Amino acid sequence: MAAPVALRRQLFSLARIFTGISHLGPGASGTCSGHRKYNIIRSHLPLTSSTSFHTSTVFSSTPSAITVTEEPDALFQRVSVLVKGHDRAVLDSYEFFATMAAKELGINISKVYEPPKEIDRLTLLKSVHIFKKHRVQYEMRTHYRCIELSHLTGCTAQAYLEYIQRNLPEGVAMEVTKTAMEKVPDHILEPMWKDDTIDDKPSQ
Repeated sequence: MAAPVALRRQLFSLARIFTGISHLGPGASGTCSGHRKYNIIRSHLPLTSSTSFHTSTVFSSTPSAITVTEEPDALFQRVSVLVKGHDRAVLDSYEFFATMAAKELGINISKVYEPPKEIDRLTLLKSVHIFKKHRVQYEMRTHYRCIELSHLTGCTAQAYLEYIQRNLPEGVAMEVTKTAMEKVPDHILEPMWKDDTIDDKPSQ
């Protein structure tokens, strides 16, 4: 009996609040010019007993986006990420970003180094006839950065590579080399010459 009485008291107090606000009239909302005017809708709440309320749990029928497979995950002994571009400052910034992302994901960074740059020169002859020795050279420099990661699973490598590829700046190219670890086939687990040594023994 205590629950229906408490519910009725709460409903009566809500009804009194709504009726009191509605009796204030339109002039009461404009007493303070600094506040905004709101339209108050009066609602009548029915007095019902607590036994008439129905509670139920709604379960979503949409399937889960996570799929679990029994296939073993791939293992990579080494993943080499080579980026190249013409602006050295952009490569320095991207190297800092890629190494920080690897550290946040807990990936083991084995080595970060800078391969030697490539310089392509183009010689232009300014004068053909009298000043044939007057030439101008133009060059294009390509800088490289290489990040080598060790002992990665396939899911971690896919997530990391997709993240850094989406944030690849303009004018920078990327080349990824993966070295996978695979199980030794059953037919070469034991040496083939093991059976031949038994046959080659002289009979006594």
